[in-house]
Amino acid sequence: MRKKIVAGNWKMNKTYSEAVPLMYEIKDLLWKSKKAESVIKIIVPPYLYIHDFYETAKGLKNLFVGGQNCAYEESGAYTGEVSASMLKSVGANYIIIGHSERRSFFKETNAELKKKTDITLKQGLTPIFCIGETKEKREANEHFNVVETQISESLFHLSTEEFQKCVLAYEPVWAIGTGLTATSAQAQEMHHYIRSLIEKKYSKPVSDNISILYGGSCNEKNAAELFACPDVDGGLIGGAALKAKEFVEIIHSIPQ
Repeated sequence: MRKKIVAGNWKMNKTYSEAVPLMYEIKDLLWKSKKAESVIKIIVPPYLYIHDFYETAKGLKNLFVGGQNCAYEESGAYTGEVSASMLKSVGANYIIIGHSERRSFFKETNAELKKKTDITLKQGLTPIFCIGETKEKREANEHFNVVETQISESLFHLSTEEFQKCVLAYEPVWAIGTGLTATSAQAQEMHHYIRSLIEKKYSKPVSDNISILYGGSCNEKNAAELFACPDVDGGLIGGAALKAKEFVEIIHSIPQ
């Protein structure tokens, strides 16, 4: 059975004095409601806050923390980089790999993301692997080809056992931070296509049991419709994750 997951990517936002009360507010709202306890809830703050948030998350069922990225080397003379093992050592359980902002602003390649995925899995952490097309590629009707290339070049070298430990996140680049959102039909179409690729490479049981999230201007107003799609298993949330009530409402939108 596929896991239902909502991950909040805080990106480069919130000073420490702003972040701590927000984390406590999210935890308090989840604690009071006791709703959606079976949903995997992940807070992905800036690196600096991971250990404190890991400690704060203790005691609440299925609440975890993650890293927004990791280095593609295990250790060494890479000034400013943070390794997967370092993230694990401070309490991270998940690492976002290949977010569109990393691909765009930092020119991360599929080959580099392949290495990051391997290192993340080696550390016993769960990669949340992001895929998605730009507006230009969708308008050129190349969106399926883009996603297939991203998956095949970065993930399809994995064994069945390794691949089953991954989470995928479809994030149409044209819908991230723009206020635009893929329609539920567009989201379902792409998620179904992704499952068809996985089925072809591995098997139908593997495809049926992998969690695929939607990311791209998902908020408390459209989450329920998106999450009702049969192949959408939750969301990778950006801006709305910085508002406690909105983020918890999104979590509560997961069908139970």
